[in-house]
This record gives sequence, C-alpha cells and structure tokens, in this order.
Amino acid sequence: MSIAPHFQHHIFVCLNDRGPSQECCHNAGAAALFEHLRVRVKSLGLAGAGRVRVNRAGCLDRCAHGPALVIYPEGTWYQPFDTADIDRIIDEHLLGGRVVEDLRIPPDDGETPAAPTPASGAA
Repeated sequence: MSIAPHFQHHIFVCLNDRGPSQECCHNAGAAALFEHLRVRVKSLGLAGAGRVRVNRAGCLDRCAHGPALVIYPEGTWYQPFDTADIDRIIDEHLLGGRVVEDLRIPPDDGETPAAPTPASGAA
C-alpha cells in the first residue's frame, strides 16, 4: 500500500547562522531568498495541503553550497544565488516538473557522506 505525501512538494530552506565570520546559508543571503520563495508560492496559489509547503530549516549540512534548499519528496538539492534563481526553481521544477540542472547541488558533492554499505562477505 502506498501512502500519498501530505504535500506534493515540501521545500526546506536552510537559514542557519554560524556567525559573521563563518560560511553558512544565512551569510549567503538565504533569508531574502526564503521570503521571496514563500511569497511567490503563495501568490501563485501553490501553497497548502496537497500542494506546496515552504519551511525554514536549521543547518542542512550543505554550508559550502549555501544558500541551500531541498525539495521533497524528490530529494532535489539546489543552490539559488538570487530571486531569479528562485523563480526558475518555481517555474521549472514546481510547475514544469523538471530539475534545474545548473542550480542543482549534486548528491555526490563529497560534503554529505553516503549511506554505509555492507562489508563484502558479511552474512
């Protein structure tokens, strides 16, 4: 039996602040991008149960790629630099169903460890 997700797209935007001298999403302008995303999703009528939810997040462990956001259930990670990038993510990913490849943070970027694999020969 398959259970449908509560939201078609659930977006988490890292707003973590590690302080003024540390690399983090907050220092890369994430708050303004979060607000633009939230307002535009609402203005397009995309917000709500069964549709799109935009949430603030603490550290997503992608500081070197800040600002960072992730869209579930796909698990697609993005590094938007400005509001035009946010608009592209909305238009192309949320509305068009296509990953915005040039803004995508690759899953094998080396920053987030891969899931452990069983040792060979293990029973």
